[in-house]
Parts: sequence; structure tokens; C-alpha cells
Amino acid sequence: MKQKEILLFGASGQIGRNLIRKLSKNNYKITAVTRNIHRAGYILKTQANPGYLELVELKNFKNDKIDELFERSSICINLIGILYERRKDEFKLIHSDLPAFLSKKSNQFKLEKFIHLSALGIEKATDSNYASSKLEGEKRIRENFNKSIILKPSIVYSVDDNFSTKFMALLSSLPFMPLYYNGKTKFSPIHVTDLVDIIFNIIENKTENLVLECIGPEVITFREIIEKILSSINKKRILLPLPLPLAKLSAKFLQLLPNPLLTEDQLRLLKYDNFKSDNYKNNYDLGYIPRKKFDSEINKYSFNWRSGGQFADQNNEDKIK
Repeated sequence: MKQKEILLFGASGQIGRNLIRKLSKNNYKITAVTRNIHRAGYILKTQANPGYLELVELKNFKNDKIDELFERSSICINLIGILYERRKDEFKLIHSDLPAFLSKKSNQFKLEKFIHLSALGIEKATDSNYASSKLEGEKRIRENFNKSIILKPSIVYSVDDNFSTKFMALLSSLPFMPLYYNGKTKFSPIHVTDLVDIIFNIIENKTENLVLECIGPEVITFREIIEKILSSINKKRILLPLPLPLAKLSAKFLQLLPNPLLTEDQLRLLKYDNFKSDNYKNNYDLGYIPRKKFDSEINKYSFNWRSGGQFADQNNEDKIK
């Protein structure tokens, strides 16, 4: 049987890097598309066994190179996504127009599957531009290619993430932590390796035409997430519920930072729970059982933010500062 070739967009993020390692270990050849081969190459080339990864630089998709890539591929995977806009209509471009283009190409070249990473808990968030663009992308994908698989994960975390590590850095220096909506928003965090296992199983099996929610083994609130992180880094901080008018005002200023800590759109999105719904199947329904729990996993890398580093005694209450 001909070796399957994977065309991967969004390879340089935490999910992409872990997926490349998983696929190359299992004899899949990956073509990773990047906008800057020099910036992404030094990271990505270490993720795969020799001969299993090809890096292709594309500044845009308006050339014949994109057709050549699809023509020699079996499966296309899109992991590209952004959390905030740097310019007008960027959500629409990245979350709607790009997935629509890739799914149309997948159909044109008769690929086995098009796998797209969307987001969990966005159906009710009609006041969020992020959520609306994601939902529009899902709709256009399903219209373009009936062999598409849309994955909707909750928070994806690992030592390489921009979630748990960002909060560890903030909590290690700030005297207090604001809680939006009283910290009651619920999440079902999934470790990146559990998510990659789900993607790998979908590639291996004959699954197609599916929308799948990808959730971890527990449901925890935002407040509980912060408390688990504080415990892991040996810190005590004031958790301060922030009134909504004040939260909106802070988001208005924080979104002006080069790498915003919080935007007004993200604040609106935080109103909505982020765990399994009854709208779609989830990984448990297909027998893909995640094993990794949030607190036990973050303990493996939280020493970077503890006083004393990896030699700190996590259970010594006297060292909590």
C-alpha cells in the first residue's frame, strides 16, 4: 500500500510539533507549510526522523505550488488559528477563508480526508468575533468537502503552550489574579499528547464527515485552574473577582499590548462554558480516552516558575510566597 503523505498547515505550534513527532514515528511522511522557513525550520527539523519531514515555504496561496502540494498528498490537516486580531478581518481570513480554501482544494484533488482544528464551546458565543469566524469556517468546510473532519478541542495545554505557562509566569510575579465572571466558566482541558493521539487515530481509521468535540478527563472552572497552577508553583495570591464594567475597561487597555493579555473579544468569549455539549460526538464516544489530568501534568514543568526551581520542595508550606 502506498505510504500516506500528510500536508500540514500550522506545524510550528504545540499541536503541530507533537503531531509531527507522532506521525514520523509511525512512518508517515509530512509536508509542513510555513510562511518563514528560516524561523520555523530550526524547531521543526528536530521533530521528525530524517527523511520524514519536508518544509515548504509559501508566502501566499496564489501560485501553482499549492496545487502541486495537494496533488501528491493523501490527507490535509489545518491547525492554523489565532487568539486575537492584529488587523481588521484577520479572524475571517484565518478561521473562515483559509479553511474554506483548503477544504475546496482537498475536494478538487480527491484527498482521503481534510482534518480541521476548530474550537469547543463557540456555538452560543454569537457576540464574539473569534467564535463567529470559527463557526463560519466550519460551515464552509462542510459545504465544500463531505470527507472533512472538524475537531473542537477545549483548552490544549503542555509545557509548550501559551496558556498554563503564561499563567504560571503571571502568577509568579503578580500579587493578585483577577477572576472574570467570578471564575465560574467551566473548561475540560486536554493535554496536547491526548489530542495528538485522537488526530492520529482519525488518520489511521476510516473516519470521515465528522464533527468531534475533544475533551480531557475532567471539568474544572477557571478559578480551579488558577488554584491548581498556584499550588503547582508554590505560590499564594489574592484571587479577585472583577466587576464586569471594570473587566471591560481593563480589557480595552490590555488589548493594546503587542501580545495582549486579554482582549474585549476574549472577555466576551469567557462568558461561555468550554466543555462537552450534546451537539456533537466527543472522543469518549469513539473510544479515545484521554489519560492525562491537568494538575499532575503541569507539575512536571511548573518548577520553572517555583522559587528554587526544580530543586524546590513543592510540599513545604514554608516556602510558599
